Amino acid sequence: MAEEPKNGDAVGSGVGGREAEEEQVVNPWEVTAKDGGKIDYDKLIEKFGCQRLEEPLVRRVERLTGRPAHVFLRRGVFFAHRDFNEILDVYERGEKFYLYTGRGPSSEALHFGHLVPFMFTKYLQDAFKVPLVIQLTDDEKCMWKNLTVEESKRLARENAKDIIACGFDITRTFIFSDFNYVGGAFYENMVKVAKCVTFNKVVGIFGFTNEDHIGKISFPPVQAVPSFPSSFPHLFSGKDNLRCLIPCAIDQDPYFRMTRDVAPRIGYQKPALIESSFFPALQGETGKMSASDPNSAIYVTDSSKDIKNKVNRYAFSGGQDSIENHRKYGANLEVDIPVKYLGFFLEDDAELDHIRKEYGAGRMLTGEVKKRLIEVLSELVERHQRARASVTDEMVDAFMAVRPLPHMFS
Repeated sequence: MAEEPKNGDAVGSGVGGREAEEEQVVNPWEVTAKDGGKIDYDKLIEKFGCQRLEEPLVRRVERLTGRPAHVFLRRGVFFAHRDFNEILDVYERGEKFYLYTGRGPSSEALHFGHLVPFMFTKYLQDAFKVPLVIQLTDDEKCMWKNLTVEESKRLARENAKDIIACGFDITRTFIFSDFNYVGGAFYENMVKVAKCVTFNKVVGIFGFTNEDHIGKISFPPVQAVPSFPSSFPHLFSGKDNLRCLIPCAIDQDPYFRMTRDVAPRIGYQKPALIESSFFPALQGETGKMSASDPNSAIYVTDSSKDIKNKVNRYAFSGGQDSIENHRKYGANLEVDIPVKYLGFFLEDDAELDHIRKEYGAGRMLTGEVKKRLIEVLSELVERHQRARASVTDEMVDAFMAVRPLPHMFS
């Protein structure tokens, strides 16, 4: 039986699954809010047992790195953590850590929700000058999305090009796909983890049912063990106590609650996490976007015309139903998607504050806010498309080559 959770690690039955049908459900495969509403992140923090990322930690990051906090950090997009303060302690003592994040390659192109953790991870890599491992769970998507092995592997390489286009440092970054890398020390750690987690425990954490095939039930150790440096002997040989920081969306938390419960029992450090809220769909803030609805998201393959059409037609507005009422009552910023998107991607704090103030007071109209958002998103997508066009198959091979990174801590 798993040990009792410590330091806020809630691992018990129902966490990440369904405690009651009327409650919100947040796990790696399903995100639904109560009565179709918004995700209650305060309740999620309480339920998962993580900590809110408070302003003093943000200021400490700025002090230690000597650079402004990323927009996702200072505006609360990354809002929760597990032991992030300990990672900063490690760094302040002059010791090292590494980053681990990943992507489940189930579609040809990424949307902005997919890009958020990678944009933030690049900032962390640049700010702290640390190595990074990126896991492409092509095996997971083969099992959950009913893709063939060949298609899953192809999508992993296509997604790798978008990830590389985010600007990661090849001298500090190792990208791997499960189908190609799992084995050796990595597999040994998977077996160690698997022996520590009972069937009842994995059902309680992930909400598996009797209808789920055994591939799903056996998958969690695959995503757990990149948290352990010994899974990468070509990178971290002799560094078994190296700490790991995982930037991810909070729906991935169940994997790492399990990992943190098991780690000390098999002689490893618990991974630390820094976790983001969900990037809202264009139609409204009701959880994650749906890959099955192309009009629910802005994709990195969209043209400027596509972006303009999607924002103008589908981005849910908090403006009033007439100009007269809008001038009188102002916009409801709590539900307005263009303002929320600008909160993610408009770098200028003063401009964002101005838009919120003027739009909320009714002096700025919905069309003006959408126009600014279209400009911001079009510039981001065009920049990403230029970067991706320069990523060759040879570059993918180089990032995914099993090799030492001799200057990863330089």
